Amino acid sequence: MTEFDIVGPEAIREGVATDAYFERTEATLRHAGKNPRVVAEVTADQFPDGEFEVFAGVKDAAALLEGHDVDVDAMHEGQLFDGGPVMRIEGDYLEFARLETSLLGFLSHASGCATAALDARVAAPDSTVLSFGARHVHPSIAAMVERSALVAGLDGFSHVAAGDILGREASGTMPHALIIAFGRDKQEDAFRAFDEAVPEGVPRVALCDTYGDEVGEVLSAVDALGDHLDSVRLDTTSSRRGNFRHIVREVRWELDARGHEDVGIFVSGGLGPTELRELRDVVAGFGVGGYISNANPVDFALDIVEVEGELAAKRGKLSGVKEVYRTADGGHHVGLRGRPGPTDSESLLKPLIRDGELVREFDLDAATRRTREDAQKVGFGEE
Repeated sequence: MTEFDIVGPEAIREGVATDAYFERTEATLRHAGKNPRVVAEVTADQFPDGEFEVFAGVKDAAALLEGHDVDVDAMHEGQLFDGGPVMRIEGDYLEFARLETSLLGFLSHASGCATAALDARVAAPDSTVLSFGARHVHPSIAAMVERSALVAGLDGFSHVAAGDILGREASGTMPHALIIAFGRDKQEDAFRAFDEAVPEGVPRVALCDTYGDEVGEVLSAVDALGDHLDSVRLDTTSSRRGNFRHIVREVRWELDARGHEDVGIFVSGGLGPTELRELRDVVAGFGVGGYISNANPVDFALDIVEVEGELAAKRGKLSGVKEVYRTADGGHHVGLRGRPGPTDSESLLKPLIRDGELVREFDLDAATRRTREDAQKVGFGEE
């Protein structure tokens, strides 16, 4: 028994974090003296359907496959895809068979979170958007969620330990618990104590909806912090929101009327792309939680498409080794390897591992730029 129900890195690396039938498969193939040379592809959809998703999780997938005698080609982190393979593995099947479960988990979950984060990003392109969803997932995968959010172009995240792993500083100021700890009608005391306690570099963002009317608590924050106040945050429970846009506009009016045009308004709590589009012209920024962290994983599968140089595939899957292409007009195309690709196109599957050696570096900022550029090229999220 372990203290926490967490499958550790050693089990993942050694291939113990696998489905039982892969162990049975290994035993059977070894018993039969079979270990065919295969090509396997990771694919969500066989053909393009116009629904693009973001490829993420490839850094962890590469770490899993590194050291195994295989060649791997894959799309780059942050590339958008729409049908066809996102990764191709060539090698003796027993070299990677038991890694399939973890491999698909790394890619599926991260790609789902990154795609949801991109939904949020394009819904409010000129706003600050932060990932606030780590509390909705097992803490062991918080860094995956936050990295996926950054790949999609979000401006930051809330989880401290994830920040340590990613080399980025977490964002966040105060929860309702801080206000409540000071007691009812003591909001100003809480605001002042916060201002006195936290480092100067932390923005003074006052949470203004704990006990009373949002406008009233915002004005209390102004009285308490004066010119120190950077922003106010509204996290009003959905059952008490009423017309949230109207509330935000009311707060903006009262701040401006008192000469506090420079105080920003930040909102959070159960927000998704619809709410971001509705509010993006009246707020400075958003905290998006469950929409990103609770996103459905992309339904990747790994399928053998060639055995000992011969075409192979299960029923319902396309046989043969494939290439995927991006054309200049943003089109996504799938074709057989060795055949001519579309005119004026780029092949998206690039070397990742050769003879077990990693041949690619991972740059989070580059992945973010790639996502932004590719999203524009393919028209992701256009209404």
